[in-house]
Parts: sequence; C-alpha cells; structure tokens
Amino acid sequence: MRSEQALGPMNTDLAFLLDVDNTLLDNDRIVADLREHLEREFGVARSDRYWAIFDALRDRLGYTDYLGALQSYRADVEDSDADAYRLLSLSTFLIDYPFAQRLYPRALDVIAHLGRLGLTVILSDGDVVFQPRKVKRSGLWDAVEGRVEIYVHKELMLDNVQRCYPTRRYVMVDDKQRVLTAMKGILGGRLVTVFPRQGHYARDPANLARYPAADISVDHIGDLLEPDFESQLRAIQEMT
Repeated sequence: MRSEQALGPMNTDLAFLLDVDNTLLDNDRIVADLREHLEREFGVARSDRYWAIFDALRDRLGYTDYLGALQSYRADVEDSDADAYRLLSLSTFLIDYPFAQRLYPRALDVIAHLGRLGLTVILSDGDVVFQPRKVKRSGLWDAVEGRVEIYVHKELMLDNVQRCYPTRRYVMVDDKQRVLTAMKGILGGRLVTVFPRQGHYARDPANLARYPAADISVDHIGDLLEPDFESQLRAIQEMT
C-alpha cells in the first residue's frame, strides 16, 4: 500500500525510513490493552483462543492481522446474542483505539527533527485496513505529510521504495534486527541502520544473538534527538 501523496518521485540527499510498531508506537502496550479487553469480555480461555488464531494467521501471512484474526475468531464465540454484541464492541475497541496516546515519548519531535535533516517516510509492514488506520489515528501519517508505505514484507520492496524516494543515502530505523540486516544486505553502504532497543523483539536475547549489530543502537527513539546521533550518522556517512 502506498499513500497517494507518495506517488510522485522525490529527490533529496537523505531519506529516513521509519518503522511504526515498537519503533515510534508502543505496540506491546496496545497488545496488552487488547488482551485485557478480551479477557474481560470473553474470559481467559476465549482470549487465548483469539491469540492462537492471531499467531497462526501471522505465521501464514507474514504480518499481523488483528481484524482478520477477529473475523476467524467470530466463528468460535458467536453462539449467543451477548457474544455477538461483544464482538461488535471488540471491533470498535480496535478501530477507535487511542493510538496517539501510545506514541513513544518525543516520537513526533523525532520525526520533525529528522525532517530537517532529510526526507521522512513511514515504512511499515501490515494489512491494508488496520495498519493505515493506526498510522493515521496516531498522528504519524500527518507527521510525514502522507509519505506512508505499508507492505507485507517491506525488506522485499526496496526497489519500489527507491523509485518513490530516490536519494543517495537512506537511514532505516527499526526495532527488528532481522529487517535491518536484510535491508543492509540489499542497499549496502547506502543504508545506515538504526536499532532502537524497544519492544519484545528488540529485547529478545535470541534475536540479539542471531543478527549482526546495527550501525547505530539507541535505548529509546527519543535518543535520536541527541547530538550524539547526528555525530554518529555523520561519521558513518563519511566512511562509506
């Protein structure tokens, strides 16, 4: 999925490609809130059933699909009028969730700051309904002036990204080392990888051991506002 504003090619010397979930937005908190809501409305056993469907769908599709999992889950719980009503309530919970309240501290300040250094682009994995909704309601869509790219596997779509945003260098900010490693393998020295150590993927010791370190690692997305980040970025660019 590509936003309409991004259809025309743009030129700049540097583009910042920014992931969403657990990079700019605390998705672990959103999942925890959804789990609590499910357990309150349907009980622990049925909540566990939703997450089993969710995990199986993610493994099959390659991305998270909350609404798709809800549609499959419907067959398991829609056995009474009360359950049918609660299902409608659950869909409203997802669609109307206050995503802007789950932005990491200073996330929008980071986007504004990076926008003074180069072009900012949201580059995310996800479905074509819920993920754009999340990006819009969180304020991220407007923060990057509609430059939003959402794919099934973004690391496989770099040719398209480069056509839409041709530039000499890119910076990818993502909490998943797997994605950073794959993109580095394609773009090489044209890409600087930035790894914010946020969320469950970034804190998983197995993931940390499986992939090489990013060019730059920070504890929080807000650290990209610090002068040290620009110094590190400049030094890496001078070396390549």
